[in-house]
Amino acid sequence: MNKKGRPGENVRAKLKMSEGSSKTNATGGKPGSPQGAVRMPFNERRAQILDVASEFFAENGLAGQTRQLAEKCGISQRLLYRFFPTKEDLLKEVYDQEILGAFKAVWFVELQDRTRPVSERLDAFYRDYLRSTLTRKWLRLFLYASLAEAKMAPDYISAIVMQLLETVMREVAHERGVDLPEDPALLREMAWTLHGAISHYAIRRHIYQSSLSLSEDQVVSMHVRVFLAGFEDMVKMCVGR
Repeated sequence: MNKKGRPGENVRAKLKMSEGSSKTNATGGKPGSPQGAVRMPFNERRAQILDVASEFFAENGLAGQTRQLAEKCGISQRLLYRFFPTKEDLLKEVYDQEILGAFKAVWFVELQDRTRPVSERLDAFYRDYLRSTLTRKWLRLFLYASLAEAKMAPDYISAIVMQLLETVMREVAHERGVDLPEDPALLREMAWTLHGAISHYAIRRHIYQSSLSLSEDQVVSMHVRVFLAGFEDMVKMCVGR
């Protein structure tokens, strides 16, 4: 018999040795791992999961399955739970990053800068708010959270929006020399006439795909001016004078 063995025998032996010695596949993951997941530093992988999760829940709702999310991330569900032990932990991180984190603290400072006309401050704030917060992804996450009766939407309103509404009312009243009623609920409801109009415009634009013919800046200026034009009458009506 030929000492070199039968044709193809050496090739098969080399392949077997190669397969046995290799612990990772071509992409750096273990053989058989989902999509050949690349090994990444812990913080990088965690950040990647959060980015994918925010898009995933925005498209599928908070009821989206973590098994499907893991597949989107190219990892196993078991590995996903190493970074976020429960789905609730993951949703809390999504809220902190995507809902709460989208609001800029500097906006409160700018809204209270009385060296500028209040109309200019409101225009600047709501234009920036529309572009950086009321995005398609943010709105879908927020609406899904509301429908799921999760705490994300109510927490955002109580932590951010309530303070914002009171700030708007206080700054307009100061410039106009108007005395405001003491009831905080009444103040907030008056401010919702502006904030709610802007928020619903964003929903029409990004969710319904309507109200696209005018620029965002035009619509913001329109709502701000309507709010300011009727401000004194609205306050008088609410305080019974």
